[in-house]
Amino acid sequence: MVNTGYFGSAAILGYDPVAYFTDGRATKGSPEFTKEWLGATWYFASVEHRDAFASEPIRYAPQYGGFCALGTVLEEASANIDPEAWRIVDGKLYLFSGGEGLEEDFDAAPAAVTAAADAKWPGVATKEFKARAEHN
Repeated sequence: MVNTGYFGSAAILGYDPVAYFTDGRATKGSPEFTKEWLGATWYFASVEHRDAFASEPIRYAPQYGGFCALGTVLEEASANIDPEAWRIVDGKLYLFSGGEGLEEDFDAAPAAVTAAADAKWPGVATKEFKARAEHN
């Protein structure tokens, strides 16, 4: 399951997932460079980024389907994320609903947060999948 927000089919609100790794920043993708994967449209800033993602999507896709990592710990799957609020830890991309509190809530203990989110994600994903199915 990929978070495409409330109204749309674009993953990460149209931001380029590869740019977080290669450029070290959040970068808007272009409709010129897209890839369909897991029922969502992924946008990229360049053909090189699109091709890198196409060859290794698991490497570049955000954890928890692009839902907020801290929200996942709380067993919430808010579609509201802020693509500018992100971290890469151990080669994995994590997105958040906002930057406020990231230093205290995530950066202070990223291993503990990601372990808790990893444990809760299957239940959160199942709940979110059912909720989406009921609305379609």
